[in-house]
Amino acid sequence: MKVSLIGSSQAKLAKTDLAYRELGFYNLKNYSGFSAARICFSQRLLWKKAGLRFTLKAVQSEAVPADELSGSAKRSKSLNDVRLFVGLPLDVISSDCNTINHAKAIAAGLKALKLLGVEGVELPVWWGIVEKEATGKYDWTGYLAIAEMVQKVGLKLHVSLCFHASKIPNIPLPKWVSQIGESQPSIFYKNRSGQHYKECLSLAVDDLPVLDGKTPIQVYQSFCESFKSSFSPFMESTITGISMGLGPDGELRYPSHRELLSYHKTFGVGEFQCYDENMLSLLKQHAEASRNPLWGLGGPHDAPTYDQSPYATGFFKDGGSWESPYGDFFLSWYADQLIAHGDRLLSLAASTFNDTGVTIYGKIPLMHSWYRTRSHPSELTAGFYNTVKRDGYEAVAKMFASNSCRIILPGLDMTDAYQPHETLSSPELLLAQIMESCRKHGVKVSGQNSSVSGAPGGFEQIKKNLLGDGVLDLFTYHRMGAFFFSPEHFPSFTEFVRSLNQPELHSDDLPDEEEEATESLIKTPESNMSMQAA
Repeated sequence: MKVSLIGSSQAKLAKTDLAYRELGFYNLKNYSGFSAARICFSQRLLWKKAGLRFTLKAVQSEAVPADELSGSAKRSKSLNDVRLFVGLPLDVISSDCNTINHAKAIAAGLKALKLLGVEGVELPVWWGIVEKEATGKYDWTGYLAIAEMVQKVGLKLHVSLCFHASKIPNIPLPKWVSQIGESQPSIFYKNRSGQHYKECLSLAVDDLPVLDGKTPIQVYQSFCESFKSSFSPFMESTITGISMGLGPDGELRYPSHRELLSYHKTFGVGEFQCYDENMLSLLKQHAEASRNPLWGLGGPHDAPTYDQSPYATGFFKDGGSWESPYGDFFLSWYADQLIAHGDRLLSLAASTFNDTGVTIYGKIPLMHSWYRTRSHPSELTAGFYNTVKRDGYEAVAKMFASNSCRIILPGLDMTDAYQPHETLSSPELLLAQIMESCRKHGVKVSGQNSSVSGAPGGFEQIKKNLLGDGVLDLFTYHRMGAFFFSPEHFPSFTEFVRSLNQPELHSDDLPDEEEEATESLIKTPESNMSMQAA
């Protein structure tokens, strides 16, 4: 049996408003999850006794016979063990009323992914939505509805617990946390010029009772316990993985590159984030214990600012302060604080969910700019003491291994050839280094791509990374939305999935009523996946 979903380019602009109403799409110009795109799937079912194979053909693409597998598919049999997930939109749940944004479109998208052979979806769960009004007051309504929707379709669910805020889309921290921050800004990171980063809490307050008499660790633990209780019917059967938010954008790092928002700019080295009063207190204690009290007065005075190159000042130059005894003192302390923070949160998650059967993950960044320099400044400011002289990811991998957690790594679609020459970047070499540390310490890795728009040759690079030596066991493609389902993108994703050689389902595996349901899914207007955005 073969299901063929054929993209149609015949949709008329005059029908746009009708499509919006049918699928719940309103004001999509301002909706970050679904950008301008148009997609319809035709209502044609082709049956073949040999089994069920999903081939999705897009607008203006040539039909490829289902039995003519591409060369890449023939070479990709070893990819069978890699599980494939797709990320849901960051704002799939509305921040104002905790309901599903564009529920009909999401439901149709889930059905399309199921037909394609994707194993599951990743769901971002935001602290600022669930515990918005007051500490200990949780509202899981929208997220429970998504879990039920995913379960009904037959997909798996990977949940990302997000204890940070997001500017795009606009998802703030809980109101009560932001209110505390107005009177106590020291709960946030601060840079050398005195600017606070208010999208996540400073790791220096992990164990301080700064949140209505509770520590952030206690608040995170209560959040996780409430999640566990509320989603117990879905644990292991539907929810198979949980990612613990570890910092900015959920990653284990300092917000060292927070002002570099334009991808058209040359990335600078970033800034050290150790100037809030709690970080300075920890630094002072460490300096005094090391019998160098003057080293505890602040971060490196000769380090560059966010958008400067490593050669703008003396710290990161060859033979600069980073190679001095002071540099080793500071960089070791800065990285150790980050690893200790990650250990606290992953230990919390592991102990909370250890009896649920789910796998715990944590995400680390791929700070690949300036990797070809000796000092690796982008990694150092982010909190990874990794230089030409020192492997900074050994301690990170050990920490994950000690908590029996897995690492999420972004950037599997990135190649050195398409990086700005002036930044001396190498995502490929950095990825290989981190993978080697994970392999050495027995830590499995879940990969992600850098963006849905796709890096040049991104799908081939992803497959190349997935064909490695067994460290990668799961890949999550980010993210679902109108561009994801557009004629410009979805055919490439379809061919990518097809080349992973997903196992086929046979007609004997589907009862007659399920075959009829599949046909109905593709024929009904609501399930027609007509995702349209102006």
